[in-house]
Amino acid sequence: MALPDHYVLHSGGQQHRRMGGVGTVGTCGVDRELGEQLVGREIGIGLAALTDAPEGAELLTRTSRPFRLPEETEEAEEIIDQLHRTIRRVRDHHHFGKGMGLAAPQIGIDRAAAIVLPPNPDASAVVLLNPTIISESGTTDSQYEGCLSFFDVRGLVPRPRRIEVEHTRPDGSTAITVFTDALARLVAHEVDHLHGMTYKVRMDEGVSPIPVEEYRGSGRSWSYDRGTV
Repeated sequence: MALPDHYVLHSGGQQHRRMGGVGTVGTCGVDRELGEQLVGREIGIGLAALTDAPEGAELLTRTSRPFRLPEETEEAEEIIDQLHRTIRRVRDHHHFGKGMGLAAPQIGIDRAAAIVLPPNPDASAVVLLNPTIISESGTTDSQYEGCLSFFDVRGLVPRPRRIEVEHTRPDGSTAITVFTDALARLVAHEVDHLHGMTYKVRMDEGVSPIPVEEYRGSGRSWSYDRGTV
């Protein structure tokens, strides 16, 4: 399928333009794992205060209010700034080797805004306003995810390896962005938040989150094969 002007392809944190469109904690081995587990427990206690909205809060169970853009551009930019400030505070306490994201409902704001920091530390943050997933690949994989709203557990979540997201730019124009693999997972996680869902509803039936103490992937990127997505 041809990509229209307003398509932006994100792959591994890089943008590819087409047709003029816009488009750790601890030391090593066991010591590092133990350090991350202990820090994870402490963060699990403290992040509710940092993000202002613990699991089960009403804002995390309903669809967020969309922006009217460009009329509400100033408000949208202020909320994005608040999200960035909160993420900086959280990152002072923990290293996120897989990248991370934060949605406005997680800091007590009922607006459809989120930001995602890709796994590549040199990549720019992805800003999402009024995002909706409009297409996804049939190819899926399952990886463990964490969430700032309940940081002391990890859940094995199946997600598509490629998604197309329609979202609004601050000037009111609409864009469609393609995300793949790790970035697709991070973005889908935050879009779910804006539609009243946490990753727990995506987990397979009969599968439950595990305590962070049992998780062995902290500080490391998700791995993917090189197959077609």
